[in-house]
Amino acid sequence: MDILITGGTGLLGRALCTALLADGHRISVLSRRPDRVAAVCGAAVRPLARLADWQAGMSFDAIINLAGAPIVDLPWTHARKQVLWSSRIGLTQALVEAIAAAPVKPRVLLSGSAIGFYGETGDTPCSETSVSPASLAEDFSQRLCAGWESAAGRAADLGLRVCVLRTGIVLSHSGGMLGRMRLPFRLGLGCRLGDGRQWMSWIHIADWVGAVRHLLQDEEAAGAFNLTAPQPVRNADFSDALAASLGSRIHLAMPALALRALLGQRAGLLLGSQRILPARLAAAGHAFRFAGLAEALQDLHGADQVRQA
Repeated sequence: MDILITGGTGLLGRALCTALLADGHRISVLSRRPDRVAAVCGAAVRPLARLADWQAGMSFDAIINLAGAPIVDLPWTHARKQVLWSSRIGLTQALVEAIAAAPVKPRVLLSGSAIGFYGETGDTPCSETSVSPASLAEDFSQRLCAGWESAAGRAADLGLRVCVLRTGIVLSHSGGMLGRMRLPFRLGLGCRLGDGRQWMSWIHIADWVGAVRHLLQDEEAAGAFNLTAPQPVRNADFSDALAASLGSRIHLAMPALALRALLGQRAGLLLGSQRILPARLAAAGHAFRFAGLAEALQDLHGADQVRQA
């Protein structure tokens, strides 16, 4: 297949490019830094600097839309929220417009989202059909995901099969949340967040890539899919498991009040409870390699040890 990926130079995009190239697909990556694409994504990957570079003689069988500015890294000022909105909703709208103008349209659009779509869910397990109890007007990350999904959904009116990827916390040896946490936890400085009872819905990056590959090929798959492992865990259990996998223990806790003072609105991303289950992904026949946290961390830290040897 000829596949266009937006956000291909990010953590998820890089892993996906590697897998899809190995599958024999032809990959193009839309990037603001096209000069970096070959080095980051692979020498065989074709860079596009702008959607306008999608020329009349160029066609794609599938588009995988992963673009979006990092949501946790900077304070949510008004200007930053505009950047987050534009990099997700604005780009997705422009992408759908480019699809509409293309003489030969792709067959499928896989478009990013996040489990932030559900808002705060407490202890209640949520599948793709669950209705969030939170108000969209009160939760920026939830409104962001809803707008993102709505923009992608318009491609269905153009005849495309559309899958929305509601991604949880991705565990990877190459960066992301685990990359930030590994050193302090290894040094015995890791901590639980708040009371530690909030649910964390995570996924090993190999399973995330496997799920995307499955949805790319499954002609019956459409709509929203939770890309999370089938065994979410509480923050306290996640912290203890991560520390144990690094030969350490948890001695500290970060009070919720201190976390909110430090991060402001972003603290909700860490203190909020989301017990999300991949019901539609399982029903579609996807088999997880790492359903439990212990084996996922063992695999990731084993990969670290091999690289350090």
